[in-house]
Amino acid sequence: MSYLEVLEPLVRSLIAPEAPQTDQLARFPRAALDALGEAGLLGLISAGEVGGMGLGLEQACQVVERIARDCPSTAMVVTMHYAGAALIEKYGPAEIRSAIARGEHLTTLAWSETGSRSHFWAPVGTARPDGDDFVLNGNKSMVTSADHADSYVWSSRPAHTPQGASTLWLVDSRAQGLQCPAAFDGLGLRGNASAPVRAEAVRVPASAMLGADGAGGDIMNGDALPVFANLVASTAIGIADGTLQRATQHITASRFAESGEALCDLPTIRAYLARAQLRADQARTLRDDTLAALATGRADAMLRVLEVKAAAAEAALDVTDTAMRMCGGAAFRKEAGIERLFRDARAASIMGPTSDVLYDFIGRALCGLPLA
Repeated sequence: MSYLEVLEPLVRSLIAPEAPQTDQLARFPRAALDALGEAGLLGLISAGEVGGMGLGLEQACQVVERIARDCPSTAMVVTMHYAGAALIEKYGPAEIRSAIARGEHLTTLAWSETGSRSHFWAPVGTARPDGDDFVLNGNKSMVTSADHADSYVWSSRPAHTPQGASTLWLVDSRAQGLQCPAAFDGLGLRGNASAPVRAEAVRVPASAMLGADGAGGDIMNGDALPVFANLVASTAIGIADGTLQRATQHITASRFAESGEALCDLPTIRAYLARAQLRADQARTLRDDTLAALATGRADAMLRVLEVKAAAAEAALDVTDTAMRMCGGAAFRKEAGIERLFRDARAASIMGPTSDVLYDFIGRALCGLPLA
């Protein structure tokens, strides 16, 4: 049985039915994460040598995209887990890699800070050497799965190396000195528990450092960004697909009493649907080309990485806006599921690096300028 054949019944029987309550109550989808872990899907990209499925970014994107069609909150939790797991798989200890492979360990990235805004590669938080250990201090503004993850891939300023922009750490979420000062109650992705996390004199061993001191920026851009950008893009593509599915169902089923014609009999409605489908398909095609560029080492691979998140995020905004217009007042009703996806679609464009930051990066790359 393939990983998608394992995933599909979990989405249909658990994730999709729970999605409205996950959103309405801002409830973390713990049952869904437990089921995904038991099915081995949280260990999708973990190596076979530690008990994982040994699959790659393309397969992870397909998992996230499918989940996002019905529950973007769950998809974003899985996105951030895969993004963190990819770094732990390369730089982390064997015992945590094995726990992730078994589906018993949920991780996430803890990079966003108020001081650095969407420039996540330049954290404000610090790491101070103290004997054989290091002491972390900092305030993360938005951490997905904040009070539910087992570990954080944490960023700080370098402890010793002044040349580097940052250093990455694997931090136990139960470590003394960590706290979540506020719960998440947002517009969209309400179930992903994206809350602040504060570190006050959190002591970690030297072995918690992921990569070299000061190498965080290179790891973020070289190892994490291709994974993160494609996964967030896949979440946005899934949102677009889920919205189009619901909108198409509405416009084909809803009819005018006086004529018996369906909404889809109106050329204007069909034109809206066509344009929305084109936007979704364009985003998916670019995502697939980005994955191909990375897999084959194409010269334009990093340019595609910079493009894919911005393109998919903006496509999700356009598609959900169009669906609200096509379906009119019906789209505002909770039971239709369209307004939930409309709200969830707002997130991708403002997640660092934001679409506007990426546009600048793309322009710099095209002009032969350094990104930062």
